[in-house]
Amino acid sequence: MDIRWYGAPMNPDAIHTTNIKELHEPQRGKVRDIYNLGDTLLIVATDRISCFDVVLPTPIPGKGEILTEMSRFWFRRTQAIIPNHLSSQPLEEIVRDTQERRALGNRAMVVKKCDPLPVEAIVRGYLSGSGWKEYQRSGTVCGIQLPKGLRESDQLPEPIFTPSTKAEQGTHDENISFEQMVNRVGKELATNVRDVSLKIYTDSAIYALSRGIIIADTKFEFGLLNGQLTLIDEVLTPDSSRFWPANEYQPGRAQPSYDKQFVRDYLESLNWNKQPPAPELPEDIVSKTQQKYHEALTILS
Repeated sequence: MDIRWYGAPMNPDAIHTTNIKELHEPQRGKVRDIYNLGDTLLIVATDRISCFDVVLPTPIPGKGEILTEMSRFWFRRTQAIIPNHLSSQPLEEIVRDTQERRALGNRAMVVKKCDPLPVEAIVRGYLSGSGWKEYQRSGTVCGIQLPKGLRESDQLPEPIFTPSTKAEQGTHDENISFEQMVNRVGKELATNVRDVSLKIYTDSAIYALSRGIIIADTKFEFGLLNGQLTLIDEVLTPDSSRFWPANEYQPGRAQPSYDKQFVRDYLESLNWNKQPPAPELPEDIVSKTQQKYHEALTILS
């Protein structure tokens, strides 16, 4: 395998880009390299990290393996609610070279190919991030009216479903109303996605809280496999969710987190316009982010 290693001394083992010799050139997303195998896909989670829809030049060593292991864990936990795209086909049948498989580690998943929906399913259980900013302006989150007097990081009266567009790399997702989602995918499918998303979030948030983590909000992606709604991509990882330590939770302020909010906060402190090229991350930010991701995986799984 031709692997581009990040050259700085602090990151000798970070995998930024993969090219598996026996497979065709992959499609590269913000984090994942996706190899088309016909009826299935090989998804390799690299150590790339993106913030504000921009891929940063500095990877986080081991992050891809953590994301993959966490997704596997949640796919197993949620399969009673909705089928997912995991395939039983062993990696050995796809990547025959032992050295290449060893280089991949635990960052690769063989999945069934689905037709992805052109929307992202976001569920918010707490008032944070862009939702908090909108609430301060208008008392709403993604156009949904909320009670007056809520503080930053307050738990919402009930989780809310706030879909968004699925943007191409380098462009920004845009929040849309449920009605706009209906116009894109149809009422029956939109309703199914909303109801399943809320069910997954509620069930998973209860489990996570029992382990000491608050899932403040999260993003799901869905596709159709033979006409059946299917959970795809990643699920409930630090890249797609806000994870807060429950024992440090204090409404009225921003919360410490196990997710990439730590990187976002650092980038917000810089004079950066959130357009490519992104700045490099310093060693202490990389190290602390590694630690946060690993802690989340250990606590949850």
